[in-house]
Amino acid sequence: MCGIVGLFLKNKSLEPQLGALLTDMLVTMTDRGPDSAGIAIYGAEDAARSKLTVQADNPDAAFDGLADELGKALGGDVSLARRDTHAVLHVPTGEAARAREVLRSVAPEVRVMSFGDTLEIYKEVGLPKDVAARFDISSMTGTHGIGHTRMATESAVTTLGAHPFNTGSDQCLVHNGSLSNHNSLRRKLQREGIHIETMNDTEVGAAYLTWKMQNGATLGEALEASLDDLDGFFNFVVGTKDGFGVVRDPIACKPAVMAETDDYVAFGSEYRALVNLPGIDTARIWEPEPATVYFWSHDQAPTPSKKAA
Repeated sequence: MCGIVGLFLKNKSLEPQLGALLTDMLVTMTDRGPDSAGIAIYGAEDAARSKLTVQADNPDAAFDGLADELGKALGGDVSLARRDTHAVLHVPTGEAARAREVLRSVAPEVRVMSFGDTLEIYKEVGLPKDVAARFDISSMTGTHGIGHTRMATESAVTTLGAHPFNTGSDQCLVHNGSLSNHNSLRRKLQREGIHIETMNDTEVGAAYLTWKMQNGATLGEALEASLDDLDGFFNFVVGTKDGFGVVRDPIACKPAVMAETDDYVAFGSEYRALVNLPGIDTARIWEPEPATVYFWSHDQAPTPSKKAA
């Protein structure tokens, strides 16, 4: 079943409330998925630093000295800010992808949850209210974010199996539904050099979008192509460094609702996820159409596009 939420802020005065608003939205969706939960926050960019959000089952040991070790390997200054089982590693700008590779050799017990310039992902097994409290999500600020509470249907209930999935710099995806061709597509993407860590079908969906964009597609074009290349049923909500995208499969059997005001755009698997948002009583409310890509960017006007039948 699963529950998805997303919030894209147009009004900068709401940015200090992003974490609190997303937490409330996700907790409301708890009964759609009690297995695990996660939230992606797009925060402020530091021109001198990129970052990796990492997780460890034994963080006391795993994070001790990790910043120094990674800094030596990268040849630059690295700092670490811990939040429970997760930590954010700040590395020299542009070094996030290389740092991810280095971590696999110097600290194989540490798992990378996300990498990029603005993105941080926090996810664990457990209920949304407990996961959010562990990482103090409510205190986080940012421009936009997405969240997911999972009811597992096709892969193990683990931290790595929780959503959101990050497969490209500052790109992440959450999913409600099931992809039937993920095994064959996983093998194809791995042959193309795309890194995939789990057997979760959603990670394959995220990796597919990364692959398309690495080959020159825009996010909108990649989402449109997914309607042809991904078999199954799905609601995707995607985050990028400057934007927020939504697409439903042509059958659109999974529930979805959106709201837009002058201050924000919001997505929820059900309307009740949106009811506590400021100004919701005057928002434009609609159900996103099947086979239609919606995308909002802080740099551009909204660009919904419908796949031709």
